[in-house]
Amino acid sequence: MNSPIPRRLGAAAVALGSALLLAIAVPLSASAHVSLEENTATPGTFTTLTFRVPNETADGAATDKLTVTLPGGKSLLDSVSYIPVPGWSTELVRTKLDKPIVDGDHTITEAVTQVVWTAQPGSEYGPGSEGQFRLFVGAIPDVGKLTLPTEQGYSDGSTVSWSGAIGSEHPAPVLYINDAAPTSDDPDSAPESTVTAPAAATAQPDVLARVLGGIGVVLGVVALLIAVVGRRPARKAD
Repeated sequence: MNSPIPRRLGAAAVALGSALLLAIAVPLSASAHVSLEENTATPGTFTTLTFRVPNETADGAATDKLTVTLPGGKSLLDSVSYIPVPGWSTELVRTKLDKPIVDGDHTITEAVTQVVWTAQPGSEYGPGSEGQFRLFVGAIPDVGKLTLPTEQGYSDGSTVSWSGAIGSEHPAPVLYINDAAPTSDDPDSAPESTVTAPAAATAQPDVLARVLGGIGVVLGVVALLIAVVGRRPARKAD
């Protein structure tokens, strides 16, 4: 008669693997926030801001709109242009300045204060996917950092405002200029911060690799035990 031990070990291995994968699924997905792909810049330069916008909804709604609010005052970006996203229209919202800015031979009387991307029918993207939206901006002001509140719109009419402090449930994307960007090794290098989104994104594959490696070791041991038990001769009946 065949021993039930191999079947029990196999069932235990499957249950263990499923439990470990479920345990890591929540923290990995929970850390996927709207963020900047590159979150540092140098004063006086021009740079590309790439907004990474994952769809985090759990009800199947698609992301169909994105609104980024740009800073004013001393943090004003006097030149803003967008890189087209296939299937999406882009609007640069301009605001007249209370006080014109003289820049060399020309005077700036208005500036882009918001950028709105809207999906054309069929170009929305659903859960488990990510959109990327790019702006070319400058000159980067000589300030500590730029906070860029972002609103994500969904096809069911709901919105998520990414405007909170770093470490909150919905943190705003931040571009660090003179302030040091926070890192996982030095969580106090910037105020109100723990770890930047790009750093967290880098850490996720490493955690996943370690957990999956542990699952592999466990399954390997179980397979070895199954092989050993399976080779034992069945006891003869008296």
